[in-house]
Amino acid sequence: MNEPLTRLPKPDWIRVRVGTGGACRSMRELVAEHKLHTVCSEALCPNIGKCWEKGRATLMILGDQCSRNCRFCGVQGEVHGDFDPDEPERVAEAVGKMGLREVVITSVTRDDLSDGGAAIWAQTIEAIRRQCPEVLLEVLVPDFGGVEENIRMVMDARPAVWGHNVETVPSLYATVRPMADYARSLNVLRLGAEAGLITKTSIMVGLGEAVEDVAQVMRDARSAGCRIFYIGQYLQPSQKHLPVTRYVEPQEFEAFKEMGLQLGFDVVVSAPLVRSSFHAEEQAAFLERLTQG
Repeated sequence: MNEPLTRLPKPDWIRVRVGTGGACRSMRELVAEHKLHTVCSEALCPNIGKCWEKGRATLMILGDQCSRNCRFCGVQGEVHGDFDPDEPERVAEAVGKMGLREVVITSVTRDDLSDGGAAIWAQTIEAIRRQCPEVLLEVLVPDFGGVEENIRMVMDARPAVWGHNVETVPSLYATVRPMADYARSLNVLRLGAEAGLITKTSIMVGLGEAVEDVAQVMRDARSAGCRIFYIGQYLQPSQKHLPVTRYVEPQEFEAFKEMGLQLGFDVVVSAPLVRSSFHAEEQAAFLERLTQG
């Protein structure tokens, strides 16, 4: 009989600050009032306090249940086939009331829908751009099953940043993301870059990958036209999820950052608590330069 895996003790540099300020309280109240889902809460993000206080939130559309069962993710892996056709306008209205400077829209994967949710995605982007034109709009899209027609439907709504996470290294996909495909994810990034969008991706470390594996993902993402790359430590959401194999030390994250910059990324954000929707000053400054230029 297999013995249960022992959790590694968290090192001193893994410190999560819970948001308790007025901005966080207001955000929670508005999220509840408009019946919204945030990946900040659903995926147990460690940066919820910092981002909400900075006026950045990640809203999750198309429900809070996913059609895939990725073994790293805290979002529920079950769907009932429902979605709210009024969600785009409701989300846009909430973004206006929240007074956000930056908003990230993401979603669960909806393989159960014929278009993967692409129409709702496009309508949500358009509604936010119409109602809140001053808000910087970033998206973190699923792969839409690799169907280019659906991917292009969302791209055509022209978000400021086109994000899609490869999440881990190719050799770990069968374990970490068994229903996803590495080449498919790279193609989502490539299509965004070819459409002239600012593209972004993210990976987790601490799942058993080697340094060269991370370097290869960086090279692949850069070849696909990706300009922004985020790296953070995997944290196990619960006992049923994959265990952490190693806590990567802060100096190693610095080395990853230098590696990425040498490969030609415009922005590399690499630190233990970094997540793809994290408010990073480097990215904010980069986007400000682009818009002013």
